[in-house]
Amino acid sequence: MVKPDLRLVWLSPEPDDGRRLTRAAVVRAAVSVADEAGAAGLTMAAVAGRLGEYSAMALYRYVDSKDGLVDLMLDHVVAEVPLPDPAAGDWRAQLREVALDSWAMARRHVWYAQLVHTRPPLGPNLLRRTEALLRTLTATGLDLPEALSYVQMLDRHVYAAALADAEERAMLRTYGVDDDGAFAAAVQELRQVVAARHPLLGRWMTAPEGPAAEEQLTRGLDFLLDGIAGRIAAR
Repeated sequence: MVKPDLRLVWLSPEPDDGRRLTRAAVVRAAVSVADEAGAAGLTMAAVAGRLGEYSAMALYRYVDSKDGLVDLMLDHVVAEVPLPDPAAGDWRAQLREVALDSWAMARRHVWYAQLVHTRPPLGPNLLRRTEALLRTLTATGLDLPEALSYVQMLDRHVYAAALADAEERAMLRTYGVDDDGAFAAAVQELRQVVAARHPLLGRWMTAPEGPAAEEQLTRGLDFLLDGIAGRIAAR
């Protein structure tokens, strides 16, 4: 059985052979491909095609492997999320802002939530982000293992919500009900079938409405932050 490649591209120096191509250019091209075609459309051939004059094999000199390219891409876009200011002092506001900025980043780059848990979280930008969040939480008196568990919990909430939102929007587009009018009409068509056995759902389907994806995200985020605040107060 072929095992996943756990070699880290960060430990592999970039070729310095006088060529115009750079590792950063490969990563930017790959991000552009994934933004347009999603994780499924991310191939070395597609990235080479975006660069224009290189073969897919030529790219391996710069990224080692497809996994190495994914590592670089994940770390590249996570740098779009500003880090908290240790001098600000308000741990809750800092974590909330990072979470919302991370949500916005994951919606810009839909593939991020699909791929972030497929590779070791060891990129330099991701490590700096994790360190900054740990510094914010441990300053409240939390011990390190507990603080790390909260960072992981918040990230799972944000990226799971981003992934669910992306998949749901793709599903609605597939069935042609991705605008409010078409969605409401489709729900009305199904209401009679559902209401016979599930009256509460049937009642909702008479006028389907609810919080948008970002509001759902922020509600869950505030629940988590409330829980963390309770644990800090208990100490």
